[in-house]
Amino acid sequence: MPETTDEETGETSTAERPAEPVDNLVTTQHTLTVKRRKLAYTAQTGRIVLRKEVVTDGKFDGHQAKAEVFLTAYTVDDADPGSRPVTFAFNGGPGSASVWLHMGLLGPRRVVSGDVDAPEPPPYRLADNAESLLAHSDLVFIDPVSTGYSRPATGEKSQDYHGFTQDVESVGEVIRLWTSRNGRWLSPKFLAGESYGTLRAAALAEHLQERHGLFLNGIMLISSVLDMGTIRFTEGNDLPYSLFVPTYAAIAHYHGRHGDRPLDDVLADAEEFAARDLPWALQRGARMTTEERTETVRTLASLTGLEESYVDKVNLRIEHVRFFTELLRDRGLTTGRMDGRFTTWEPDGGREHMRDDASTSRIIGAYSAGFNHYVRTELGYENDLPYEVLSLDVNRAWSFADFEGRAVSAVESLASAMRANPHLKVHVALGHYDGATPYFAAEHVLAHLPIPEELRENIESAYYPAGHMMYVHEPSRLQQSRDLAAFISTSSNR
Repeated sequence: MPETTDEETGETSTAERPAEPVDNLVTTQHTLTVKRRKLAYTAQTGRIVLRKEVVTDGKFDGHQAKAEVFLTAYTVDDADPGSRPVTFAFNGGPGSASVWLHMGLLGPRRVVSGDVDAPEPPPYRLADNAESLLAHSDLVFIDPVSTGYSRPATGEKSQDYHGFTQDVESVGEVIRLWTSRNGRWLSPKFLAGESYGTLRAAALAEHLQERHGLFLNGIMLISSVLDMGTIRFTEGNDLPYSLFVPTYAAIAHYHGRHGDRPLDDVLADAEEFAARDLPWALQRGARMTTEERTETVRTLASLTGLEESYVDKVNLRIEHVRFFTELLRDRGLTTGRMDGRFTTWEPDGGREHMRDDASTSRIIGAYSAGFNHYVRTELGYENDLPYEVLSLDVNRAWSFADFEGRAVSAVESLASAMRANPHLKVHVALGHYDGATPYFAAEHVLAHLPIPEELRENIESAYYPAGHMMYVHEPSRLQQSRDLAAFISTSSNR
């Protein structure tokens, strides 16, 4: 221990150094009934310590703790680890814990949150998830630093993990450690990311290959956004104004703005307009004739369910939060951003931007209560830290310094990983009512992915009549569970 000197007495004493953190995983045994068969599995939950190599004056000086990362791993008992797939899952934000995919879709226990027409009331409840992906793959849920129970080690800075590259490196280190410690290098390996987690997953695919030689079998991109330029409404970037239109049309259809027209017909018209006529009109600007502008206004208003006067006033450029605030203004309601099926009351009928996203506020309580109960009473893990389900502080502080002067994108990372590993398969899950990561923007990105034509058959897409967390909608949850199980089965190469 280092010595300190008392300035008055001149006596020296040994200073206390904080105790080195250690892994504190808790192991429990469980069973789950899947199609009349009991599935015995082991759960391990807790924090593992990430360490960095310290070099002083060119000499190796040991390993220093840098972060304590919370994870929950489920492994099926009596399974061959060499052939058993394993899926590493996380959500996005940035600043979100993995509780959404964990307790909403993939894990063996799930939160019952209810849906638009029947939200679950407090104090909420849990249920067995007979459709859990655990029947087909072992699961490891990772909470990045400052989410869930994950924190920097004593003396380390949170900001060192709140950035694109730092995040990829730390989550990649968790994956490498778990794979090594559990003897799973020869297991089929998958990533499942949601929202910003799809950016993370795409970047991780390249990082794991290049840094650790860890090649994946597949990636599941749930509510995909690989290029932030397709969804960020910034000056001079007209792309999102077109790519959001099919989602606006879907939400307008859900709320009765298209009468009895089938949704598929509405989406077909919206996609054609968003792909061809609207981009042309936006780039024409003042060069449009009066007749051309009038026709564009009329069509855009008809598709989105907005008044022609409003579309004209915003110069054909409908920003997404404005849309959610405007669509049902005549009813005193706003729609959800994460899921446009949800609505809530807006007492200020003149607001430009809604004050509440009902599609988040109506379900976050169920997920928070459900996990805080589950982790203690069923998984046996206790920690007095608050479990950070969704940290806005992390989101606001996130650094994209790597992308200064250009849009944040993991498109080339995914393409590079696929080119180097032609066996890598990609599953993309998209919700028609998702106003955060619109499906047509994801289609645009995939169409421009710089890969050889023969690799495009490695990509599959699935669509659901739901929003960002499509598993909130029960029919979508059941179908999505089947779709992911099939993807794991066909991509495991066993």
